[in-house]
Amino acid sequence: MRQEETVGELEQSVGYVLKQAQAALHSAMDAVLRPLELTVAQYACLELLGRHPGISNSELARGAFVSRQSMNLVLRGLQDRGLLTRPEQAPRGRALPSRLTSSGQEKLSAASVAVRTIERQMFSPLSAEEQCRLRNDLADCVAAIPRPNRPRETHL
Repeated sequence: MRQEETVGELEQSVGYVLKQAQAALHSAMDAVLRPLELTVAQYACLELLGRHPGISNSELARGAFVSRQSMNLVLRGLQDRGLLTRPEQAPRGRALPSRLTSSGQEKLSAASVAVRTIERQMFSPLSAEEQCRLRNDLADCVAAIPRPNRPRETHL
């Protein structure tokens, strides 16, 4: 590849199509989560806490693709609605481990079903094998781009 080569036709750019897919998925998720009074970031937070109770704010922010400051707002909002609990003081260090309440578990269950319906619709043109291949190929693509402060992952 020559250094001066450009992206070229957008319709032929894998990155552009990936961004279209991400935008379409986000928009569809937003539409099904709105009646549940959740944003995509709030849903991501609930999903992560449902799978990893007590994970740190930083881990939640990374997993939900938002800043730590934004995650603090998400957590406060969910706590004010009674969907999660956080201690007033950190048991050790500065981290306030969050946990879903029973209301949070119920909300997560409804949201997860709604989001899974969107995923099924989005990937319906692909066979189960093609879906698996797409997921693995995209994971390989993600791993190929090093993130700041993280060494590049290699596959042996």
